Amino acid sequence: MRLLVTGGLGFIGSNFVRYSIKKNHRVVNLDMLTYAGNPENLGDIECSPAYRLIRGDIADTRLIEKTIGPDIDAVVNFAAESHVDRSISDPAPFIKTNVLGTQTLLKAVLKANLLNKSRQGSPIRFIQVSTDEVYGSLGTEGCFTEESPLSPNNPYSASKAAADLLALSYHRTYGLPVIITRCSNNYGPYQYPEKLIPLAITNALRDIPIPIYGDGLYTRDWVHVQDHCRAIEMVAASGAGDGEVFNIGGGNERTNIEIATGILRILNKPLTLLRFVEDRSGHDRRYAVNYGKILDRLGWRPEMPFSAGLEETVGWYVKNARWWEGLKNRERQYQALN
Repeated sequence: MRLLVTGGLGFIGSNFVRYSIKKNHRVVNLDMLTYAGNPENLGDIECSPAYRLIRGDIADTRLIEKTIGPDIDAVVNFAAESHVDRSISDPAPFIKTNVLGTQTLLKAVLKANLLNKSRQGSPIRFIQVSTDEVYGSLGTEGCFTEESPLSPNNPYSASKAAADLLALSYHRTYGLPVIITRCSNNYGPYQYPEKLIPLAITNALRDIPIPIYGDGLYTRDWVHVQDHCRAIEMVAASGAGDGEVFNIGGGNERTNIEIATGILRILNKPLTLLRFVEDRSGHDRRYAVNYGKILDRLGWRPEMPFSAGLEETVGWYVKNARWWEGLKNRERQYQALN
């Protein structure tokens, strides 16, 4: 496949670009290089003939229309502002990138497809990479399915829900080939150290406190980023499910305190590094998704056991201190965990 990946210098996007190159796909990576976009994430493939980087904003209509053409088979949209605490502090960038940026991409793909049709070319497929946070908060039992109502509780998840609905509206109104994927929490290498797992690891390595919201019992389902990338590639390559949603889960529910405690044990650090802090506004208690649909339709299931994946992830941050130390030094410390 010939892919346009947006936000491909971020955490999940860079892992997906690398995975796609290994699968012999050609990738154009469009990234604005915001604080979370790091060229070092793809330093090992930047000279690959199958890879090209374009610096730009997905809300830039002229650039997007110039970039999306008949040499693209699918657009995979990772580009997003994604940190909940930042969205609470200032929602505006989330609306611009996550909503307006997505609309710009959809419009450009539709325009390119109309031109391709006149030339008897194949339509470009649009893959909207979303999040389980659009469903809101779960009780103590059950899982979200693709039919669960959207009920976002913070500006970040609201902006992602809006983008999902826009994408689906382009399918229903214009027939645009659109697929939505909604994944549970990701972990793995190259994750910016403001999120729970890399923040806990890097703080512990520096022997500084690990902040834990409220009682620490907020629960998330975790999936390794490589499993997520494999699922997205399968969705994009299969061509199945236009106008549909696929949940991608890991089947690994853990509380925040379990995650932080596990990291401290792997690093042989004391539990006294844990610091309970004031809870954040609108904090969803629990997320978990049922991935039965993508299992039944495409045969995808998570392969990385959580315990092995967490140890591997801790080991990556231990070995790649140069990658994260500069990021922690230049950014203000968010007292926020998922």
